Amino acid sequence: MPGTGGNGSVTRSTLRQQIADALRDEVLAGRLQSGREFTVKEIAEQYGVSATPVREALVDLSAQGLLEADQHRGFRVHEYSVADYRGIVEARGLVTDGMFQVLATDRSPHRDPDNPRVAAAVTGVRRRAEEAQRAATAGDLTVLIGYDLRFWRELASLFGNPYLADFLHRLRLQSWVCAVQHLRRVDDLRGHLWARHTDLVDALMRRDLPTARAIIASGDADSVALIERLAAQ
Repeated sequence: MPGTGGNGSVTRSTLRQQIADALRDEVLAGRLQSGREFTVKEIAEQYGVSATPVREALVDLSAQGLLEADQHRGFRVHEYSVADYRGIVEARGLVTDGMFQVLATDRSPHRDPDNPRVAAAVTGVRRRAEEAQRAATAGDLTVLIGYDLRFWRELASLFGNPYLADFLHRLRLQSWVCAVQHLRRVDDLRGHLWARHTDLVDALMRRDLPTARAIIASGDADSVALIERLAAQ
């Protein structure tokens, strides 16, 4: 029956996403560390599911740069170097700056902060910014990563280009995967994590691009310096 096939497909797709999300959380939490190897069978047994959605989930995570596929040995958590981190931060900065530039040249209604729909979306982004900022100030890395990724995804969506938004999300995810292997070794992260989310939102809503760029540049420089220092210890 057509309906049965459709529901089965949806169920498998949902399971595939759930497994990918769970494994991504394991990597970000530092429980699946850089270089860790595993097989489709191992993960399928761990979650009590068939191999097909697991294989699809692992392929998805490989495409995102979190895992590496080995034709004979299975999969391995990608090992990022400090040089990789610098490159990722530089790339995400270029993407972010390009999105910010839209504010200087595009006065479309769907980007007008006085538009009720835009205003509602901005309110949601600011709420996410406040949550991320609180987590950063408290040094709660796990909570921060979740809110920070959501903050940037929702902020990027305001610029109306889903391709840039997806690319930026991938870069930010990769930068966190690279950073956590070092940050998880620090007992107290208070005062070390970027916590200017609300300042950035305020600057963008004023269309104050110099301030927005300065906030990003300062945060990027501080984060690179922190990872370089931790990697050298």
